[in-house]
Amino acid sequence: MTASFSEKKTLLFRRLKYVLRRPKAPTLPVPFDGPVVVVGSAPVSHKPIDFDETFRVITINGSQTVTRKWGVAVPDVTLMQYRQLDGTNTNAVEVRRVLFGERTGMLYALLWRKGLASLNEHLKAFDYRYDNVQIVNRYERIALVEKVCGLKVFELDAISKCSNGVIAVLFALLNGATAVIISGINPNSTGHVYNQENLSRLHVQMDSDILLALLRQGYPVYTADPEVAESVGLPLWEGKALAATARLIGPAGT
Repeated sequence: MTASFSEKKTLLFRRLKYVLRRPKAPTLPVPFDGPVVVVGSAPVSHKPIDFDETFRVITINGSQTVTRKWGVAVPDVTLMQYRQLDGTNTNAVEVRRVLFGERTGMLYALLWRKGLASLNEHLKAFDYRYDNVQIVNRYERIALVEKVCGLKVFELDAISKCSNGVIAVLFALLNGATAVIISGINPNSTGHVYNQENLSRLHVQMDSDILLALLRQGYPVYTADPEVAESVGLPLWEGKALAATARLIGPAGT
C-alpha cells in the first residue's frame, strides 16, 4: 500500500513539473539530412549494408568500441548516461575504460545533475573529449518521447522507461534522419560487447513497445541485426536503394 501511494505521489509530482516546465526535446544545431545509424553495446551487432560517409552515427555509452572497428574515429553524436560518468559498478568502469582518450562530436549527458563544470571534470578523468556538449534532464527526455511518438513516459522505474538506445532512435527521427538503422540494440539480449559479465538489460518491454509503435506510425526505423528483425519485428535494413523504394511505396504498399 505504501509503495502504491509513493508511486502515485511521484507520478503526480512529475506530471505537474512537466506541465509547469514545458520542456523542449533536445535538438541538434544542424539537423541530420540522411540515414542515421544508432549503435548500442549488445554483444552482437552488424555494420549496415551500404554504410559510408553519408551515414551519421550515434553511439550510446561505450559503443564507440564497435564503431571504431567500422573505421569511425569520431561519432557525430554520443548519448552518455550519468551513471557511466561516476559509477563504480562493472558496467560504468568498463565504459570509461573503452572510451579512454576518445572523442565525439556532440555529447549529450543524460540526467547529469551536478552541472557542466563537474561534468567536464569527470570526462577529463578518462580523457574523453567533445566538440559540443549538452546536459539533458528527465523532463527533456519525456518531451522527446512525447513529441515523436505521442506517449508520455514519466520514467517511474527502470521497467517503465525506455533505454538510452531507444531515446537515441527518437532523437534521430526528431532531428531529421531519413532512415534510422539500429545496430547492437536488442531488447531481448543480455551482456555488452565491451565486457564478459553478461549483465542483464532493463527496459525490455518498453523498448519493444516503442519501436513497434514507431513502425505503426510509419517511421523509417530498421535494424541491421537479423536476430533483432526476427525477435522484435523490425524490418531488416537491406540498403539505401531498397529503403528509398519502400518510402515511395509507403507502409501500406499503396
